[in-house]
Amino acid sequence: MSKIRKVTLRRLRLPLTTPYRLSYRTFTEFEPYLVELEDEAGRRAFADGHVSPGSSSETREGAWAFCLEQLAALPGRDAGDAKAALLARFLDSKVAVTAMVCAIEALENSPFLDVVQDTVLPLLVPVSALEPAAIAEEIDRRIAAGFRVFKVKVGKDVAADLERVRAIQRAADGRASLRLDANRAYSRDDAVAFVGKLDPEGIELFEQPCDADDWDANAAVALASPVPLMLDEPICALADIDRAATLRNVGYCKLKLKRFGSLERLAEGLNRVRANGMRPVLGDGLGSEVHNWMEACVARTTIDNAGEFNGFLKHPDKLFRQPLGFERGAVVMPAGYRPELDHAAIDRLTVERRDFGA
Repeated sequence: MSKIRKVTLRRLRLPLTTPYRLSYRTFTEFEPYLVELEDEAGRRAFADGHVSPGSSSETREGAWAFCLEQLAALPGRDAGDAKAALLARFLDSKVAVTAMVCAIEALENSPFLDVVQDTVLPLLVPVSALEPAAIAEEIDRRIAAGFRVFKVKVGKDVAADLERVRAIQRAADGRASLRLDANRAYSRDDAVAFVGKLDPEGIELFEQPCDADDWDANAAVALASPVPLMLDEPICALADIDRAATLRNVGYCKLKLKRFGSLERLAEGLNRVRANGMRPVLGDGLGSEVHNWMEACVARTTIDNAGEFNGFLKHPDKLFRQPLGFERGAVVMPAGYRPELDHAAIDRLTVERRDFGA
């Protein structure tokens, strides 16, 4: 086992090409925390995590402080022991722990990061347009670019949401499928009203209609829905997956690396979803190129549908010397792909940095 010799923590600022609208926040930039490690043999590794304000109780300020506290103690420690100690603190700051643990897993040459053969992983893409003519143009353009699954954000106004969904269904015209996502924004009554008037044609699933902690409300919507529900924010542990499996018409669970603590735990969770008779979906649309690369590596052997690890398409600045491949609506990784950080780009995008150790 190797000992950690040097640690660097950075706060990055990644401006987005266009604003990314969610029900609870509009993002114009991502601000991930990048963890870089070096061991006593000179081997280097990295990982990152992006705290999304409003998606959980974890705050950016709290996660940054937690990283500083934990990383200061890493130099001189055995990598395996450090990983175990961090995972024991997972509930204290999930995104922060995940970034630190995944950097250690990379330092340990986790087999999940070994791309043993050429890999193509289809992605979904969000629909940004609001008006019918613009929607039709966007759908045609995205289909021509190779996308076959679209994410549609709802949750603000039932009537307006239904009208926009219908416009997108007409534009897709059977050429692509839709995933609807309310990001927890509907009340129970509004969500039930929404699914009560929903035409299921071409819709794969309806994601997280109500508050993450209100399992009863989400269960009621699932019973009323003509399409399967997918739970997202409540799914952070194997027990959450087991609980979701008890709810009728919850057919999917979406997992994100930043909520599971490690590459190994993420893969275990995805396999647990399938073992419970549901379909796993993977990916963070708010993830950077670093985070999405790690999710894509785990996706190779754990999912069979369009990935949601598409955040790297939203920020034009690339973080790797060998950028994560993207062709025809899919992540493309050649056999043996193992990216290195582009430190000139990283330095330019860094707004705060702390170093520990030699």
